[in-house]
Amino acid sequence: MTVDYYKVLDVSKDASEAEVKKAFYRKARELHPDVNKAPDAEERFKELNEAYDVLSDGTKRSQYDRFGKVSGAGGAGGYQYVDFEDLFGSGFGMGDIFSQFFGGAAYGRANIRQEGRDMGIGLKLTLEEVASGVKKEIVYDRLAPCATCSGSGVGPGGQTVDCASCHGTGRVVSIQRTFLGDMQTQALCPDCGGTGKTIDVPCPDCEGQGRLPDREHVTIDVPHGIRDGQQLRLSGYGEAGLHGAAAGNLIVTVRIEPHKAFKRDGDHLHINSRISVTQAALGAHVEACGILKGEKILLEVPEGCQNGQIVRVRGKGLPRFRKETRGDLYAHIEVVVPRNLTKRQKEILEEFALELGEEIGGKRSTMQKIKDALS
Repeated sequence: MTVDYYKVLDVSKDASEAEVKKAFYRKARELHPDVNKAPDAEERFKELNEAYDVLSDGTKRSQYDRFGKVSGAGGAGGYQYVDFEDLFGSGFGMGDIFSQFFGGAAYGRANIRQEGRDMGIGLKLTLEEVASGVKKEIVYDRLAPCATCSGSGVGPGGQTVDCASCHGTGRVVSIQRTFLGDMQTQALCPDCGGTGKTIDVPCPDCEGQGRLPDREHVTIDVPHGIRDGQQLRLSGYGEAGLHGAAAGNLIVTVRIEPHKAFKRDGDHLHINSRISVTQAALGAHVEACGILKGEKILLEVPEGCQNGQIVRVRGKGLPRFRKETRGDLYAHIEVVVPRNLTKRQKEILEEFALELGEEIGGKRSTMQKIKDALS
């Protein structure tokens, strides 16, 4: 065991989930690089995030207690359901949340955004899940409304009052003396951030912000036929706003994993289908597996089918996005030449070659020689 996560969070091994979360908040305030200028603050803060990632998750914690380590612990890629990525493609995790959290911790700091920001997350799907539609649980960290003050930021016995500095106007006037005379300027109030309001008794848990870092579990209904790169918007599931302001949205970007058998082309699907020489020559009905669970598709191979020929099956591709219709399935035929023939099979093929007047094996068969003599 290279890192003792319990020691990092300063909790006992039987600590409850609530105790782990409380310890994490406390230590994060102490170690975040924005407030702690020690040379190793950033490294210790990353270690703290990793410890919380493991000990706040029942499955990971059990694995850690048993084996002393957890595969994929820490950072965005360690979660069970999704890979984390923000809207601009960079990694997203608790460190980014706390940068925002500590960057606007004091109530009323000027130019603080009141509404919550949108958040982005990537969701991986299999082609089968795309075909049938699926419900997926996603797990992510965000600034969520504080449970203690219900997102208001107001502590017990407290209330929202007019700002004493700007008297509720949200702006302050300053006068500067210059050689041209007195210059009057107006700016946002630095104490209330232009809102005109302050809190006389801030919530002790969120320090008046009305929001705290938390882990969110959300089940999302992904419709069938969705395409790679397409986005789904979950209103109100992004970053919580300050003091009860509107929350941002969660933008879910779908990423579809490659399939070993099917290749997608819009709503159409392509597969490779192997048939024998006789099936190609005489035509056949060949069964293939469809993309939907348990679906069987019958390919009608025409007589004289050539290697590389494409057989189209209408309406057996992917279901179209939010529609009842489906694309088509295209089977690319591969004619397989048999190996290790029996003596009788060789004789049959030789007779067939004789009928076609073909030379085989670099030698003329006895039957061919007789036929040549008679002619």
